[in-house]
Amino acid sequence: MNINDFDDIRPLGDGEMKPAFEAMLKDRQFDKILAGMIPLPKGLRNWILKMMFTGIKTPLDFQKRYMKPLVYYVLHKCTSGYSYQFSKALDRKDNYTFMSNHRDIVLDSAILDTFLIADKFTTTVEIAIGSNLLIYPWIRTLVRMNKSFIVNRGLTPKEMLKSSIHMSQYMHFAINEKNENIWIAQREGRAKDSNDLTQESVLKMLNMGGPTSGRTTADIIENIRHMNIVPLAISYEYDPCDYLKAKEFQCKRDIPGWKKAKGDDLENMKIGIWGKKGHVHYQAAPCINNWLDTLDPTEIDRADIFRVIAEHIDHEIHSNYRIYDINRDALAGKENAYIEERIKMVDVENPDIPFLREKITAMYANPLKNHEKAINS
Repeated sequence: MNINDFDDIRPLGDGEMKPAFEAMLKDRQFDKILAGMIPLPKGLRNWILKMMFTGIKTPLDFQKRYMKPLVYYVLHKCTSGYSYQFSKALDRKDNYTFMSNHRDIVLDSAILDTFLIADKFTTTVEIAIGSNLLIYPWIRTLVRMNKSFIVNRGLTPKEMLKSSIHMSQYMHFAINEKNENIWIAQREGRAKDSNDLTQESVLKMLNMGGPTSGRTTADIIENIRHMNIVPLAISYEYDPCDYLKAKEFQCKRDIPGWKKAKGDDLENMKIGIWGKKGHVHYQAAPCINNWLDTLDPTEIDRADIFRVIAEHIDHEIHSNYRIYDINRDALAGKENAYIEERIKMVDVENPDIPFLREKITAMYANPLKNHEKAINS
């Protein structure tokens, strides 16, 4: 396979950045956003932006010039502090699939990129992003400029199988042929209750595009090894979207067939980026390949191997959480002023206060509950 086999989902590459950027400047919706951010005449504004884009040839160039300063601005403005720790066992020149719990739609991978650069890794991550978030053409272009590849949503079962195989093949190609890192969430979508568990379906998808047929336990282990998975724990002291998640819980409970509106994901993205987070910590465990070497494929049934691998990834993520006072208060059932304030922010008709309190409390209790279980096992 070659890069052209993945033109429908891959990030932009060398030679494609400038035309994509110029096309984005001509987009009416994107122009409206720029006008609000940069109150200058359109011609002058676009000339300045084109000049600033000079020398940008690759998505990595784009990230280092634009995204890195923006992420540091968000970290300084919206957190009380931040930290990271990557296992010394990780070779900074190798390529990995960072598989993490999912805390924020935009920032999970963006902050990871910034920390990887700071920790002397040779490149950042390509990012799996759901097509449901790409509601405007300019968003699709922008994320592809930022090293994103597309995960197609809303497909029939037959289409989904074909799409999953295609995406898996691309991810194996990216790690082993393009020499890129990848970030992927351990599950589809964020765990609304922060009970972060790896979905076996994610591992099954990774198996589909591997170098072996993936039909035996030994084949599956080899295909997963091919992805160089690194479990990554992302810890927020405060989740700026906690009250939005609580609202979603009550709406789903009270309104038959309730679904988020088209703009809800954008609202979550906005609040997730600019909301207050307290302290943020990233911690990466060793690559799981050495652990995979300890498995005897003759002793594990094919039907169980995905569960076994998922449980190991969960253990690594849970044991590496950074625990904060609010997690301890929530698990102990102590009254917490922050949680009470968040309950008041839930904009829903006839708010069920005890229910909302239970849901928001669980969001902060579950990381500690899983952490204690992991370190004691």
